[in-house]
Amino acid sequence: MQALADWDSFYVIVGSAAGALIGLQFVVMTLIAEKPPKGIAEAGAAFSTPTVAHFSAVLMLSALVRIPWESIASAAVVWGLLGLCGVVYVGSIVRHMHAQEAYEPVLEDWTFHALLPLLAYAALGISALAAVAYTKDALFGIGTAALLLLFIGIHNAWDATAYHVIANASGDKPKPDPKRSKG
Repeated sequence: MQALADWDSFYVIVGSAAGALIGLQFVVMTLIAEKPPKGIAEAGAAFSTPTVAHFSAVLMLSALVRIPWESIASAAVVWGLLGLCGVVYVGSIVRHMHAQEAYEPVLEDWTFHALLPLLAYAALGISALAAVAYTKDALFGIGTAALLLLFIGIHNAWDATAYHVIANASGDKPKPDPKRSKG
């Protein structure tokens, strides 16, 4: 299907980046495991695991584009399911963010761990619904969702790494200033 073939290079680049970043997350987690801060297990479900899940969603989406679909409708069903699963998963992330006590999330955390992923997965689902009638626009929506999830993952991976470096260097967990975002 030509409409999908036009996106091949985009998804090769985005999918490769997501795959490489998943690997780097494993390296970072291995290094952090040597001296884990207190409460890291419960915080991992809220902050680290979702980052790998977002990268994995991008990798899966990139692989799905390479399938020789008979029609856009078949692909849209799969993308729509991925979007729906993502929306449900964001609900789980929010529950974990509330439940963990290792770190007090600030506005930036809520934005990059809840709001933006919710928007990306919702855009993926909505684009899938529109794919048959508005194929070109829907493919741009799906590409935008994939790119947004990739950049969310990059931000969150960096943020988590910086947090752990600071926590390990100070010997305890830093408390965020509620008046300003961490950076």
